[in-house]
Amino acid sequence: MSQSGEDHNEVANWPSNHPPGDWARFAKSDAAAGFEIGPDFKRFSQHDDAFNRAWWDEAIMSPAVRTFYEAQLNPKPRKAEGFGQWDYALINSAWSVARDYAARGRPDGRREGFVDAFQSFLPQSETKAELPSTEETTARIKQVAKFLGAGKVGITEYDERWVYTHSAEVNGSRDERPNELAGNFKSVIVLAHEMDYELVKSYPSATAAAATGREYSREAAIVSSLASFIRALGYEAVGSSNDSAITIPYAIKAGMGEYGRNQMVITEEFGPRVRFSKVFTELELVYDAPKKFGARQTCDVCTKCADACPPKALPHGPPQAVGPNRSNITGVTKWSADCEKCFTYWTKINVDCAICMRVCPYNKDYSKWKWRAMRRLLGTPLRGLMLWLDDRMGFGKRRKPLEWWRRSMTE
Repeated sequence: MSQSGEDHNEVANWPSNHPPGDWARFAKSDAAAGFEIGPDFKRFSQHDDAFNRAWWDEAIMSPAVRTFYEAQLNPKPRKAEGFGQWDYALINSAWSVARDYAARGRPDGRREGFVDAFQSFLPQSETKAELPSTEETTARIKQVAKFLGAGKVGITEYDERWVYTHSAEVNGSRDERPNELAGNFKSVIVLAHEMDYELVKSYPSATAAAATGREYSREAAIVSSLASFIRALGYEAVGSSNDSAITIPYAIKAGMGEYGRNQMVITEEFGPRVRFSKVFTELELVYDAPKKFGARQTCDVCTKCADACPPKALPHGPPQAVGPNRSNITGVTKWSADCEKCFTYWTKINVDCAICMRVCPYNKDYSKWKWRAMRRLLGTPLRGLMLWLDDRMGFGKRRKPLEWWRRSMTE
């Protein structure tokens, strides 16, 4: 059952639950990453995110929530384009590996990748492999991650502030339970997984949602394999997806990109069209520095995502230290979505939305030089002109899902 508010705060408050000096060492890297963390900071419980609240909090619960989750496994195709049997077959095939991973621990009450870290069935070697220099060890780890299929790899220092204080039971009421993540972790390896550009154009639809499912399935295999590799070397490693800790702060610190108004990390390579996974490890590695390319300044003046959001869940104003409701972390000055409105809209359309990803001016195919040039200019005082061109050229407009299927006849 949930702890009382008093007990919960005793666990979650900062700096009362840790000597201030423990986390003061992150001040320099926080500044480099653009983090603004106030004295009222509180670590977050995953029990309070919208996906788990939908099972126990009357403020967000509704019959549509149950219908939404049921539709994921037993979809009911409808006549609307993008929601037919072919479309749901695509989305369910894309999610199949992630769901298999999530369900394999169900008898033990686990849901790997969502509320529990991935379990490794490869035992940790009793003998620690001899390591070369820290620099070469880091290079080898990154090489293996890319070989296994990661689109991008970054590494940062383990930071307990972003680890969930609590998780949620896999039951009908999602009872709160202590987070089981534990280890002598020193580093966090962050892996980026690119979503399909052509599919993202047709959000929201069941067709487009396959782009999300495919990356969850890929990352489950990739991050589990990387953790197993490190364990085979004799070193502690735990693979993680949406579970155990908030990924975004680690991704930014690891040089993956900048935080955007749409609540996503905007990367140079893939824009916001990316999913992240992570490996917690005791290996001492070289840490990447946060990388800025002007995305934050663009988001300061661009409101395309907020304007296009059907439930008006995204903010138009400057970053704030307090979010709209309990599904937002406290004490971090940032743009915060109203997750209650966002998730409620998902349940109405019976699929994830991601319009904010589709309309983002950084959502481009950067294999083409002209869009790389546009990205570079977005990071300069010419960003206003680039945003105007983005509109004029029709970027962000929804493409009919049937057009994705018809590509098979023209390629």
